[in-house]
Amino acid sequence: MKSFEYGDSEIGFMDIVITITSMIIGVGILFLPRELAKTIKSSDGWVSMLLAGLLAIGSAWILAKIAIHFSKQGYFAYASAAVTKPIAIIAIISLTLYFICYSAYEVRAIANISKQYLFQRTPVEAISLSFLLVVVYAVSGSRVGLIRLNILFLPIVIFISLVVLTFSMGMFNVDELKPFLISDWKSMAKGIQTSAFSLLGFEVILIYITLMNRPKDAPKAVVIGVAIPIVLYTAFYLACIGVFSQFALEQITYPVVELAKEMQIPGAFFERFESIFFTIWTMAVFTTTFMAYDCAIYLLMSIFTKTKKKTWVFILSPLIYLLCMFPRNLTDFGILSSLISYVGLVVGLLFPILIHLAAKVRGVKSDAF
Repeated sequence: MKSFEYGDSEIGFMDIVITITSMIIGVGILFLPRELAKTIKSSDGWVSMLLAGLLAIGSAWILAKIAIHFSKQGYFAYASAAVTKPIAIIAIISLTLYFICYSAYEVRAIANISKQYLFQRTPVEAISLSFLLVVVYAVSGSRVGLIRLNILFLPIVIFISLVVLTFSMGMFNVDELKPFLISDWKSMAKGIQTSAFSLLGFEVILIYITLMNRPKDAPKAVVIGVAIPIVLYTAFYLACIGVFSQFALEQITYPVVELAKEMQIPGAFFERFESIFFTIWTMAVFTTTFMAYDCAIYLLMSIFTKTKKKTWVFILSPLIYLLCMFPRNLTDFGILSSLISYVGLVVGLLFPILIHLAAKVRGVKSDAF
């Protein structure tokens, strides 16, 4: 069978917008309202969410401005010229490990939730393996093809989100939002941290900038790409507060799935709507997982140029599977989530900024001009 290749191997402004949004929207939103409710004892979580969103937008914009400087030569070549090749290898390998862990986290998360809502009698090991095999098949194809897949899936994910939010309004109690703006700055700061972690993922611009036909559009594209999840996450948080109340929200493991379970569609056309919602949401997690996997492969191929892509696919797949099996319970899973987020801030945001500053000092040639 002959493989098909797209005639257009480049991506544009809207492709990056959708890619960034698809990367951020994953499993995080399914339990973010609960985490915010545990941190902030009122409905003020939306303030933390918006402030975290502003931080994420600012960080993404800075990262995209930096990425423009290596839109042709790539991150590794730029870092090698700026901080010497050995240090660049450390930075790239660190970022690779981050994306590998990111991918493993998504696989385990979707397996846990699938077991709870869809496959109660199926071992989480089998669910994880099945999901990972589909991801392996996806990343074996072309990189641009993966981005085209985002364009196909994201409108469906946005649509099902709007359906859940719209039909939840019948159960929404405005009084649950009161009193508001009463939280102290410590809990608000903790809420910002919790929210900011759920907005990570825009670091993929470091990789996908090399595919853009107009790299100068990247900063604007990432800002819009990050803003869409912020609006969606804030809407889901407020809906969960209004439907379940802040106190009850603390006790619900996956409040957004429960919101889909509780909503009522007039005419009773659907029963167990949460199954439909979760099935479609699996597509969102699928896109996040395969992009994290693909970014890890891209970074490794930038260092080990003679190794083929499919070789890396088969080397990384057992590693990702073993990593996703590491958490034994929800506590371990939460620790893994926090660890990945902290590492992501360092290797995905701080390292590129430091490398760019070093490049400026040393007068490294940039692709931006």
